[in-house]
Amino acid sequence: MSRGGSGGRTRVKTSRGRTPQSNRWLERQLNDPYVRRAKAEGYRSRAAYKLMELDERFHFLNGVRRVVDLGIAPGGWSQVVRKLAPRAAIAGIDLLPVDPIDGVAIYQLDFTDDRAPDLLIEALGGAPDLILSDMAANTVGHPQTDHLRTMGLVETAAAFACEVLQPGGAFVAKVLAGGADSALVSALKRNFTAVKHAKPPASRKDSSEWYVVAQGFKGRAARADAAPASAAPNDTVA
Repeated sequence: MSRGGSGGRTRVKTSRGRTPQSNRWLERQLNDPYVRRAKAEGYRSRAAYKLMELDERFHFLNGVRRVVDLGIAPGGWSQVVRKLAPRAAIAGIDLLPVDPIDGVAIYQLDFTDDRAPDLLIEALGGAPDLILSDMAANTVGHPQTDHLRTMGLVETAAAFACEVLQPGGAFVAKVLAGGADSALVSALKRNFTAVKHAKPPASRKDSSEWYVVAQGFKGRAARADAAPASAAPNDTVA
């Protein structure tokens, strides 16, 4: 590695063991201020700052008591919840192994497993008032397929939120641009008093990810019978 002449930017020299694509990824990581900040402040990923920035705008962590973290790995979002809402009970789930986090119940399990909802609610000691989802499907290299698989997880997370949230609760999830969007937006608007899309500054500009923030859960009596489909930032929402 070497320091370039422009602002001390780190450049990665070509290595026989790395592809050009790997070199570009490594160089971007080394020069990413959020990556450096996460390392300095003890967060497991730069994604921690996405949640902080979303909360600065929407304040969904204010007064929360029970939080579910879907797709918890590597744990940055739960670390933020522990810091900003230290009294909240937190339960997270992921297919990937996650190092322990003090005060967080972590399950290595597929969220779509029938056992998952009961395990999470039992760990919290009651219904959550906030559900976070940073889930994304493993990619197969086909953009349309990857999109559909990830948005399928979003749909499942939204249905779970409408099943278990406390009235007044919130649902925050990563979504991807593109695809059929109206059904999920409509379902969320029927079940929550406010639904917004946002792209926090910590989300890279070239990334297709956005976040949907649904607040003011109306209660299970308001649930739509139809299963929701995917959401994206070009929808007009209230």
